[in-house]
Amino acid sequence: MTRASLNKQPHEVASMFDDVAERYDLTNDVLSLGQDRRWRKEVAKAVDARPAQKVLDLAAGTATSSLPFARTGAYVVPCDFSTGMLQVGKRKHTWLPFTAGDATRLPFKDDTFDAVTISFGLRNVQDTDAALREMYRVTRPGGRVVICEFSHPTWAPFRTVYTEYLMRALPAAARAVSSNPDAYVYLAESIRAWPDQPALAERLRKAGWSKVAWRNLTGGVVALHRGFKES
Repeated sequence: MTRASLNKQPHEVASMFDDVAERYDLTNDVLSLGQDRRWRKEVAKAVDARPAQKVLDLAAGTATSSLPFARTGAYVVPCDFSTGMLQVGKRKHTWLPFTAGDATRLPFKDDTFDAVTISFGLRNVQDTDAALREMYRVTRPGGRVVICEFSHPTWAPFRTVYTEYLMRALPAAARAVSSNPDAYVYLAESIRAWPDQPALAERLRKAGWSKVAWRNLTGGVVALHRGFKES
């Protein structure tokens, strides 16, 4: 079994997700105490996909995150660099155009998508700024980006409790449901090391995105960041 390190070598991260693919959705549901379903609903609202629009869903995994966009009538492309995740997703959702791709070198033309979104995957990319620039490149003028990622709880006492949960309880709970519990040690470390809400917003602006804003979910455990590509 593979556990990636915080230098986020792409082959390590991809292999780690290959190992957890079969039970990934179940594990997420258990470890988030069901909150991941609510978070994904908020992502769908923020993306606001419309019929015939093109939506790129990065770090899509098994495409659980892609289904709400498809239901609106949008053309959604689930993209991930873990072939294990894509294979599991393709078995479940044969009609979706699963695409293997690295967020820092996307296999799409400039100005292709009306919306680009990534949920709980940006912190696993080796070069965050390169990924934000690539998202900008493949988004059409007037299009939008929506990023859903673990963040920093806003209430200091809860932030301390949350950090303890991440580093101790989360890996322990993962042993009961995950095919690769060691992967969740890395995931806990990567969440703790991730920049806070204003810092990520600033990186979006530096990548070219305008009208950048964020909204906290579950007291800042998760943050939704949104930006636009000027027409």
